[in-house]
Amino acid sequence: MNEYQFLKINDAGESVSLVLSRPPLNVLNIAMIKEMNAALTTLQKHPSAKVLLIKAEGKAFSAGVDVADHAADKIDEMMREFHRTFELLHGFKIPTVAVVDGAALGGGCEIAIYCDMVIASERSKFAQPEIKVGVFPPIAAAMFPRLVRRNRTMELLMTGDTISATEAERIGLINKVFHVDGFENHVNTFIAKLTAQSKVILEMTKRAIDRGLYSPCIEAINKAEELYMGEMMKTEDAVEGLKAFLEKRTPVWKNK
Repeated sequence: MNEYQFLKINDAGESVSLVLSRPPLNVLNIAMIKEMNAALTTLQKHPSAKVLLIKAEGKAFSAGVDVADHAADKIDEMMREFHRTFELLHGFKIPTVAVVDGAALGGGCEIAIYCDMVIASERSKFAQPEIKVGVFPPIAAAMFPRLVRRNRTMELLMTGDTISATEAERIGLINKVFHVDGFENHVNTFIAKLTAQSKVILEMTKRAIDRGLYSPCIEAINKAEELYMGEMMKTEDAVEGLKAFLEKRTPVWKNK
């Protein structure tokens, strides 16, 4: 039985999906955000998952955080819980992938683009419309400049304009756009490329990338090399991967 009111968890072993389930628009209220945080806390401990997918039911990925929860008596709790969501996503060792089929607006867009990768259907759209109600989106203000140019960020956050999935892919906000027909098959093919890899090496690759993103270049290279030599090359899977290549066979991962 599903233990959540606004979420569903689909566990496929090597991939696990957190599904937003508050139709039709998956508007995020405080109760739903708390459920997300509880689910993310639990899923961080998943023993076999190599990738976390964040998906949604209904006609939108998410239309954002409930405006009613921005009221003076709720804003502190909402901001605290929503901030916790991104702390939890940031702390995930395995890669996270947002699967967007529909609108990702406001806080919904922030959740999607904070994932390590974003896959979208061609009918999807993205926007940070907060400026239109007299506020700005803190997560997007921090993340958009890391993904797209500063001046494009200024435009998107200061106009609140909506862009298509195709445009979001073109500017580097998301990774892939697939046709609506066969979308689920395209997603499965993409995810299979990740689950085919070693869990431990996926985790270390993510750590190396994040070290590079948040450090000066030469310092980042040094830290990545320390991780490469000090930890990765001591794993059984690193040895197996190189050995399998030399022996012209498919590697058999032990995930350690």
